[in-house]
Amino acid sequence: MIKKFFLIGASILMLRPGFAQQQATPEKQPLTLQQSIQYALEHNQDVKKAAYDEQIGLQQVREAKSQGLPQLNVSGGVDYYPDLPTQILPGAIIGSPGEDVPVKFGKDYNANANVRLTQLLFNQSYFVGLKAAKTTQDLYRLRTDMAEEDLIYNIGTAYYQTLQTKEQFDNLEANLKRLAELERIMELQYKNDLVAKVDVNRIKVNTTNLKNQLQTLQTNFEQQKNILKFFMNMPLEQDIELVNTTNELDYLLTERITVEQATSQKVQFQLLNTQKQLQSYSIKNIQAGYYPTLSAYGQYGYQTQRDQLFDSETPWFKTSVVGLQVNIPIFDGFRKNAQVKQGQLQMQKLEQDMSKLETNTAVELTNALAQLQNSQSSIGAQQQNVDLAQEVYDTTNDRYKEGISPLTDLLDAEVSLREAKTNLNNERLKYKIAQLNYLKARGELESLTK
Repeated sequence: MIKKFFLIGASILMLRPGFAQQQATPEKQPLTLQQSIQYALEHNQDVKKAAYDEQIGLQQVREAKSQGLPQLNVSGGVDYYPDLPTQILPGAIIGSPGEDVPVKFGKDYNANANVRLTQLLFNQSYFVGLKAAKTTQDLYRLRTDMAEEDLIYNIGTAYYQTLQTKEQFDNLEANLKRLAELERIMELQYKNDLVAKVDVNRIKVNTTNLKNQLQTLQTNFEQQKNILKFFMNMPLEQDIELVNTTNELDYLLTERITVEQATSQKVQFQLLNTQKQLQSYSIKNIQAGYYPTLSAYGQYGYQTQRDQLFDSETPWFKTSVVGLQVNIPIFDGFRKNAQVKQGQLQMQKLEQDMSKLETNTAVELTNALAQLQNSQSSIGAQQQNVDLAQEVYDTTNDRYKEGISPLTDLLDAEVSLREAKTNLNNERLKYKIAQLNYLKARGELESLTK
């Protein structure tokens, strides 16, 4: 994933308009790991989106509560009948028994205005829905926590990769200075016919190769900084300087923890548990459809019928009604029964996801601990290797100055020292990443923000 973002960072860097012509960048901003994480938590877009989802959850709770509050509506309307409706009456009414008489009733204009108030008295689905809405709010909060956790891990990984690249660059730069000094001495010796031209050229070849490595490493370093700034949502033109506090993670690696404890601490586990609770509410909500519902209502209004719409002589007549409405479900063709069974199957799927997460946590803990132990051992061995390589280089350098050792031995010793330092640097990076993986497996990545 990080490699993918390296490419993104390089693309962003190259596609910025007028990049090559930019003026002096702002002063470097020193950053520790905690400062980088804090900045990211305040500015990262995904975290902000998750916070908006939390606010959406709050409004959903308000929406669910609104159904139990009084509902007040005002309505009105005007009906115009170009042809009044006709009804058939028995002729006996007008003295013509046995005949049907068509009669038109009403006026051309009918107008009404009403105020209607309804109040829910009992609805089992409403009470279940309230609990589900509050649980949904918890779900959004946990998603925010998960977004923050993913961000912390990405920041930590990018931070240490960038830091280790910088240290590798410093090591190669120190080697280049030694070679440059050696090349200067060799040039002087060559002018005085003390060394052959081939020895000078050999030094120049090594110097050129090392310069190319430094250039590649510099490009990688800039790309890695851009990736870090991408996660932080920091402007690319802001230069940063990473502060190497080597013990940032060490104090966080506390005593051993069981798989059950680590699983319960994970945000993902809490999220699955909340989803399971929501699913249970969904089942209860379906089952609530078997209960009757009861509501009260009242309506007050005016109505009138006129031959002319604006006939002020025809009065408005008051009308009002109050009542209760009850709905009793009888049979739905087993629809709710099928929905409940679907919900129960969804519950079983969530339980399998929780079981899978526990197994995955066990694997993560085991692998992270194994990598920690291996890296600790490797760092000790590589440090000894660096010390030995340094001793060999110093001895060979002294012997070369005395004319005892050939140039090839000195160059080989320099390459061995460089490789030993590179290997040590890589093992330190592996150790830091293993620490991050261990904290992630324990569900304790948030401790990096403290």
